[in-house]
Amino acid sequence: MTTPRVFLVRHGETEWSLNGKHTGLTDIPLTANGEKRVKATGRALVGDDRLIVPRQLAHIYVSPRRRAQRTFELLNLGITDPLPWKKHGEKLPDVPHDCGARVEVTNDIREWDYGDYEGITSPEIRKIRAEQGFTEKWDIWRDGCVGGESPAEITERLDRLIKDIRDKWHAPVIGKPKSENQHPGDVLIVAHGHILRAFALRWTDKTLQEGPAFLLEAGGVGTLSYEHHSLEEPAILLGGAFVVSS
Repeated sequence: MTTPRVFLVRHGETEWSLNGKHTGLTDIPLTANGEKRVKATGRALVGDDRLIVPRQLAHIYVSPRRRAQRTFELLNLGITDPLPWKKHGEKLPDVPHDCGARVEVTNDIREWDYGDYEGITSPEIRKIRAEQGFTEKWDIWRDGCVGGESPAEITERLDRLIKDIRDKWHAPVIGKPKSENQHPGDVLIVAHGHILRAFALRWTDKTLQEGPAFLLEAGGVGTLSYEHHSLEEPAILLGGAFVVSS
């Protein structure tokens, strides 16, 4: 039986992610080491016998930020159609697999708008808030960002994207017998640390205020799916096996 998945890919390392600075609207490039690590991730996890099988991808969502788009390029999925942006770096070597999925840039998966907290670290934010008279320790999942987005606003746009994924790409294939002629159902999302962790919470019907007890490193890959081949039982897939021919 088919159980489609969603792969969450956080963009590679930037100077600000390396230093713990909150990076929302600021569009900065990957570091050289960040590019190198994403290329290694692509070689390890993308392929016909790997975790992410390009021919099984039905659709791909990418943030409008350059760092996410370059990360997608470096995964080297073998996309057959032109990308919806001008490439941010050199063309990578051809790969032996093809991916017919369409790539869509969507603001629904852009990073949290940090507002007044853009470009500063969590300790700096807590210090500023203490000086402003806030007594509770700052928690983005509960408090949001002054001058930026609230948890309710994040929830609204993520719920819209989740509905799109389930209605368009997962509902048509979930629970169907596996066959060589079946339509692909997996979805890939390339975006950012806070928004992808928030996405995983909403995927499993948790509120953002509950806060995630999990991390997603720069350049890291996470997987979401369902239990019992059911759209009504969304789940976080802690460990995904590689695909092999039977």
